[in-house]
Amino acid sequence: MYKLGFIGVRKLAESIAKGLVQSGSFGVKLHDHNHQVVEDSDVVVVSVKPQIVKGVVLHLRPLISEKQLLVSVVAGVKMKDMQEWADHSRFIRVMPNTPVAVSQAALADDKYFDEITGLSGSSLACKYLTIEASADGGLATGLPRELVFGLATQTGATAVVTNSGKHPGQLKDGVASPGGTRITGIHELEKGGYSGTLMNAVVAATQRGHKLFKSSPAFIFHFLGLLGTKLGFFLGLLF
Repeated sequence: MYKLGFIGVRKLAESIAKGLVQSGSFGVKLHDHNHQVVEDSDVVVVSVKPQIVKGVVLHLRPLISEKQLLVSVVAGVKMKDMQEWADHSRFIRVMPNTPVAVSQAALADDKYFDEITGLSGSSLACKYLTIEASADGGLATGLPRELVFGLATQTGATAVVTNSGKHPGQLKDGVASPGGTRITGIHELEKGGYSGTLMNAVVAATQRGHKLFKSSPAFIFHFLGLLGTKLGFFLGLLF
């Protein structure tokens, strides 16, 4: 049996913890301070904002043992920097998304992480926005509110793309008949620059990932390093 602890309880850490607990094999233990989490864990997941992560890791550095595995889920911060600040080689970087709460995730090479953050992170938010907007459209046509969100979420499009192995464009063409309702809807989307706007969103999110950590002022690292044990409420998972 070994223990997994979280430094920082942001939405992503909450989603990971929720997915683990729902698996039925994990118990939960709560701590009030960072040092308690590190001392009580075999694997430490760092899940704080990029702007403060350096100060947090530097503060924890004296507490980290050689046997511990550190895991970063911090956007925009390279693994080599985390390893340097922690003075610890057993450090890996992952970038799951909130769907890990329902056991849905993907793995990729570290060198693409900023780009993956831009694609996976922004596309998730865009999908939520699309669902909301589609449901609002249904409301505008007169459908009842209790019905629209179910209809907007149960299209099965993601599963079809994943399981069919076909290009999304091929699948889109297969359901958009000449002069039909779907091609009419697609036409309206493209009149508003739908595809180009989504592409721009991914590029902008990726660029933001590149800049997010680099733009953080140095004094924030020092200040938060001094206050590292008072960052809030921390979760330790036992398994």
